[in-house]
Amino acid sequence: MDSEIDYEVVFKALVAPLLLLTPDFVVVAANDSYLKVTGRRRADLLGRHFFTVFPGNPNALNDPDMQGADCLRASLERVVATGERDTMALQRYDIEASGSPGAFEERYWSTINMPILGPDGEVKLIIHRSEEVTGFLQLLRRSGEHGLISARAEVEALEADVYVRARELQDLNERLQQAQRQQRQTASALRETIERERRFVFDASHDLRNPITGLLTELEVALSGPDTGLQQILRKLLRGAERLDDIVADLLELARLDTAAPAATEPVDLGRLVVEELERRTLTTTVLARLDQQVVVHASRIRLARLLANLLANAERHTTTVIEIIVTTAPPDAVLEVIDDGPGIAPADRERVFERLCRLEDACHRDPGGSGLGLPIAREIAESHGGHLYAADHPTGARFVLRLPLAA
Repeated sequence: MDSEIDYEVVFKALVAPLLLLTPDFVVVAANDSYLKVTGRRRADLLGRHFFTVFPGNPNALNDPDMQGADCLRASLERVVATGERDTMALQRYDIEASGSPGAFEERYWSTINMPILGPDGEVKLIIHRSEEVTGFLQLLRRSGEHGLISARAEVEALEADVYVRARELQDLNERLQQAQRQQRQTASALRETIERERRFVFDASHDLRNPITGLLTELEVALSGPDTGLQQILRKLLRGAERLDDIVADLLELARLDTAAPAATEPVDLGRLVVEELERRTLTTTVLARLDQQVVVHASRIRLARLLANLLANAERHTTTVIEIIVTTAPPDAVLEVIDDGPGIAPADRERVFERLCRLEDACHRDPGGSGLGLPIAREIAESHGGHLYAADHPTGARFVLRLPLAA
């Protein structure tokens, strides 16, 4: 053909009543058939929200058989959410009589809503096709009125059965749509889990290879000549072995947390736990502790000690001069804070630091051997005890806040 098709002319001339809606249900086009069946002008519809033009019968609020507006809105929302066509069962959807605001006419419709997808796969427009079947139902009623009593009863029964079956079909359609959504969500969550585990295995393997490569290199150097300083090499090997031990311990702790194996709990005084941890560790910076007395929680002492150790190790890597530890209460919670005066954490990164193997640029610079597992382990320990660990605002440096339920 020499001339291009004028799709606007074709759309207007189609026999089926059609509307074009945006994803937020604003009318952008209406063909002549739709205008005729609804008794509206094009100017009454274009640029206006569908449910503003056709608000539905307010007298239908308490009648389950007259909820056509709600059903139509649900259908349109499914089309936008899924990008798939949605066929509605027979619906009663009364509309205002043209030129008589507030006067509603009983109308029945058979409706199909179809998406128009853009290049990105998102819904750009919705084709709303709605065939009116009010005349058919009225014909059934008239046939019953002019026939024998038995015929009228049969027609009324048929009409009622058609309507009931239509409602059943609508309910079934909605249940199927819900099942499909749940299936898609489950499949998406499964894919994300598999991808997350794949990345975790890859990154953990990479972190293990670094100290192993260092150990092998030092052993090769030691074997290459008799003049090599044995003590210096042994010290390097010891540091590499300690690094490997730390990574393996982190992986084992994550495995325990992932299996959700319950740990034995006991009353733990958070202030006393901090004192014990500080006595056990040899820190390279000043620590200021403000510890309230009798701040007791029910928890695994070993796991809480691991959580505190990870927070202290993180603070020690990033602080400039001092680390501050605070233990207090904010009923119903016990609160433990570890604060450093280092460069701090940007607001956009405060959740990222709790992702497994996530290491920010500054952390990589300060401690190239870090694994990115310490903070994720600390948060998972907190959550396993019904608490929460998060990075909070602070004028200088980073501030990590642990909240756990106070013991009764």
